[in-house]
Amino acid sequence: MRRILSPIQIVAVCSLGILAVACGSDDTGSEPDTSGTSAASDGELPKIVVTTNILGDIVTQTVGDLAEVEVIMPVGSDPHDFAPSAKQAESMENADLLVVNGAGFEEGMIDIIEQVESSGTIVFEFTDHVELLEFDGDHSDEEGHSDEETHSDEEAAPGSTEEAHSDEEKEHSEDEEDHDQSGDDPHIWTDPSRMVSAVEVFGIELSELDGIDAAAAETQVQAYVDELLALDAAMEATLSVVPAENRVLVTNHEVFGYFADRFDFEVVGAVIPSLTTSAEPSTAEVEALVELIEQEQIPAIFADTSGSTQLAEAIAESAGDEVAVVVLYSESLGEPGSEADTYIGMMSTNATLIADALAPA
Repeated sequence: MRRILSPIQIVAVCSLGILAVACGSDDTGSEPDTSGTSAASDGELPKIVVTTNILGDIVTQTVGDLAEVEVIMPVGSDPHDFAPSAKQAESMENADLLVVNGAGFEEGMIDIIEQVESSGTIVFEFTDHVELLEFDGDHSDEEGHSDEETHSDEEAAPGSTEEAHSDEEKEHSEDEEDHDQSGDDPHIWTDPSRMVSAVEVFGIELSELDGIDAAAAETQVQAYVDELLALDAAMEATLSVVPAENRVLVTNHEVFGYFADRFDFEVVGAVIPSLTTSAEPSTAEVEALVELIEQEQIPAIFADTSGSTQLAEAIAESAGDEVAVVVLYSESLGEPGSEADTYIGMMSTNATLIADALAPA
């Protein structure tokens, strides 16, 4: 017989440490080889250092052999809490150009990025060159998909789960105040059309670096922009099999806002209802998500390769036998040789996985 976990049990499991893994704990004691895949430097090529491996691939493909590229974050790391080593911080400071995502995305690197910029290193933020979406931390105004406001007004019955765990709720509410669940959404790469405009502006910055052939840079940038446009069209075609009524997403955390905006989906809930994986869901939030999945008969929870799937699996088990946990490459590329070891491969793979999970059988 399948064991159904209550929302309280799910959160209790998290408190034992599982959620710490889901939030992307990463052993930063080692210093992996994070060099980019561009041509080896002969001592004269400009040095570009990139924070995330997703942007690292975008920059590497854009730059080609015009510059040396070093990527700070290894594959599989959680960008929200990754902290660079002293050697990596030195590389960032000594770069001819430091490329970052921005909008607070690199939470464990913000101080270092600010110090590097203060030292005179040129810093290019991708989020400065796209129209950002604002996340308000609330799905309750999304018609037909949330009962959280109703539940907040209901009085707990004597002896109920809500009454028995009222103290726990108070503790979680204090934690919720400590993390920001609203603000500019930094996950811009989930919409390839937005990356086109950012790459074009990056091309201008690239052409102005000492030692760069501006004409060659323009050709290189345009070639990659064409690939991004083709990716955008291919994803739209792949996702066309998903009917409008099925275009709802429950994700690991609030990471697919730009994807949803571009391809007409709706993010109705998240395992971690925050822009950052460093947040923790309350018992009430877990309970509301389980109920939402049950009521709307949502077939899948989309988890993330850079974090544990255990919390998502526990929620899926409580919501019903037919709820699948589908793991996407949302904040890190796949391992070398995988179908998601480039940005274009990652996005194509995600589109296929989402279409397979949500299209009618």
